[in-house]
Amino acid sequence: MGSGKQPGRSFGWLRAAYGTSALGTWLAFGAFPLIAIRVLHAGPAQVAALSAVGSAVGAAVAVPLGPWVEFRRKRPVLIATDLVRCAALLTVPAAYALRVLTFVQLLLVSVLVAAADITFRAASGAYLKTLLPAEDLLLANARLESTAWTATIVGPPLGGALIGLLGPVATVVADAVSYLLSALGIRATDGREPRPRPRPAARMRAGELLDGWRYLLADPVLRPLFLNTAVFNGLVMATQPLLAVLMLGPLGFAPWQYGLAFAAPSVGGLLGSRLARPLVTRFGSHRVLVGSGALRALWPVALALLGPGTGGLLLVIGVELALILCCGVFNPVCATCRLERTPADRVVRALSAWSVTTKASTALLTALWGVLGGLLGARTAIGLAGVLLLATPLLLPRRPAPLPAGPEPAPTRT
Repeated sequence: MGSGKQPGRSFGWLRAAYGTSALGTWLAFGAFPLIAIRVLHAGPAQVAALSAVGSAVGAAVAVPLGPWVEFRRKRPVLIATDLVRCAALLTVPAAYALRVLTFVQLLLVSVLVAAADITFRAASGAYLKTLLPAEDLLLANARLESTAWTATIVGPPLGGALIGLLGPVATVVADAVSYLLSALGIRATDGREPRPRPRPAARMRAGELLDGWRYLLADPVLRPLFLNTAVFNGLVMATQPLLAVLMLGPLGFAPWQYGLAFAAPSVGGLLGSRLARPLVTRFGSHRVLVGSGALRALWPVALALLGPGTGGLLLVIGVELALILCCGVFNPVCATCRLERTPADRVVRALSAWSVTTKASTALLTALWGVLGGLLGARTAIGLAGVLLLATPLLLPRRPAPLPAGPEPAPTRT
């Protein structure tokens, strides 16, 4: 299940770039809502719109970028998206210093960053596939997953300290600098990227925008994985605002306890990402994919039993630890499966469609569960999401399928 060698210098630079930008993102986690509240005196509706509208419009903007990026070299695209995010974020502290910062500017920046995020993730998957042989993709994805969880553990506490010392605008500057460093890291990778296949038509056809979805829904393994991920991620994320309301409101948890309940279990992601490759070597990728995908759905329903005090805090930590451990195994195996089953000339479109759909489903289900929380109560809505999550393993692929027939074209190198 692997070559036994290290992925190489170029992957090392790519991983460093990914880790740097991920750390910057987590340092600035929650910075925009804080700026909106403290600096612009925004109300709850505006703060909610900043998150929901920014992500939704950003996803819509990213849709036509998938076909455009597909037929271009990915390394320059990665550098460009990093620089776009850096420049967009730097406008916030600049406007703040000049006292001209507005809510509309925050909204526009969030849209640009969301669109660039989706484009970067899709292009980075395609670029990773050109850097490494197929047998090393699982090891590489596991290491990227480990890097992501490390940033999740380290970033929020450091960001909170930075906000306490210098205010939320300082973390936006840190995030912008992280994208600049990421661009420099990607520039240090091997520039000998395969030349993409030429576009079949001079102009983009409307149908090309849907090619990513068509491919995902036609593949017997990717289709159930795609649907499972969209529903699972949406239901898990939909309960987060309700948990915040329940824990910080009626149950009386302190903000540091709430932060601890979701930061400490991230250690499970590190452990899971390290277990992914040995488990695949022993049991095979399909069994690990289905097994970890099913196990991750078992835990959230227990959050409906959440109570006050130490017992309640330990319950949240235990549930989140088990959930994140399973996700730490599932995510790199799923990412590797996507790359293995998707031809090189469709990777960007397929990954863009995947990201856009998961973001849209998360936004939709979060809004819906907000309404349900108001009608049924936060605890009941959380329990309902947990019960529905128990059914998500039915969407996982039931049996392995051979890789799509036909060898991939061998692109020429410059």
